[in-house]
Amino acid sequence: MLYLYGVFGGKTGYILACLSNTLPRAGCFLIYKTNIAAEKSRAVERCKMANKSEEIIAEVKKVIIGKDNVIEKTLMAILAGGHVLLEDVPGVGKTTLALSFARTLGLDYQRIQCTPDTTPSDIIGYSFYQKGASDLVYKPGVVMCNLLLADEINRTSSKTQSALLEVMEEGNVTVDGVTRPLPEPFTVIATQNPFGSAGTQLLPQSQLDRFAVRLHMGYPDFDSHVDILRDRNISQPLDSVNQVASMEDIKNMRSEVEAVNVRDELFVYIAKLSERTREVEDISLGLSPRGSIAVVRMAKAKAYVSGRSYLVPQDVVDIFPDVASHRLILSPKAKIAGVKANEIIENLIKETKTPEIDSADL
Repeated sequence: MLYLYGVFGGKTGYILACLSNTLPRAGCFLIYKTNIAAEKSRAVERCKMANKSEEIIAEVKKVIIGKDNVIEKTLMAILAGGHVLLEDVPGVGKTTLALSFARTLGLDYQRIQCTPDTTPSDIIGYSFYQKGASDLVYKPGVVMCNLLLADEINRTSSKTQSALLEVMEEGNVTVDGVTRPLPEPFTVIATQNPFGSAGTQLLPQSQLDRFAVRLHMGYPDFDSHVDILRDRNISQPLDSVNQVASMEDIKNMRSEVEAVNVRDELFVYIAKLSERTREVEDISLGLSPRGSIAVVRMAKAKAYVSGRSYLVPQDVVDIFPDVASHRLILSPKAKIAGVKANEIIENLIKETKTPEIDSADL
């Protein structure tokens, strides 16, 4: 059932639509008094998609315990059309997270274990001569899928890492001069061990800039640790994961995310935050325009998963560190002093004035 509420504030009167009879609640959307019937139909669809987000998150939480924030931000990146870099020590659930999303979303899934001898052709494919064929025959690589898990990406060579640049930015693969589109939707979830671990090397900045967010799993808290041991005592939680969404659902949800309303004040706010990263003495390389675009897309996905069809400043604040931290290069002085990128970002957010937006005008 769809519940409608009349709300009046400021200069604008509007109708609020929600699938719940309790206010306030995430999952509610604005319906203006003009063309109520059409707007009601669209609001119902948005509510269904918001509920779909909750279903996906609940399903992944069956396997990934105590990491709700990482689950939500991974889903946001997928809905924003971005890619995810999971950085942490081995054994905290990075690979399991990717597997859980693949099963929950019903995506065609491929995995490659990156090693020093992994070649670009393993990733993007290659052409070979086949007797009787008039042209070279293309053998697809692992990227021809919807969800690619590149495990321990920083253990392979820079040449192999660079094979993902076109894939992640343009959604195409070019082999022997022939460009082929990737399936839609397409997302890369890459894991990496902290730099300094045996056999690792730094990812180039151009590669890091292709990832919408960098997330850290971290060790579970004590209670979650006990739950993990209990759940895996006699069964494998991955076996209990059900598919609750389809590729068509993901495409529709991505369209809904793109339609999230962003006021000009928030574009200005994001641009100011990005500019500030280029002005701070402790930062040698600040946020690029590609990074700023990723902030907008991730913030819109945050609003969508929160059940809103419009952006608010808190959406930007919540995702900005995850989008920006891996794109920044600290100055030698800052590195010697032990300054962390997230510390600088938190200070920038505090120092940058947050726009005041009247909810009645949204």
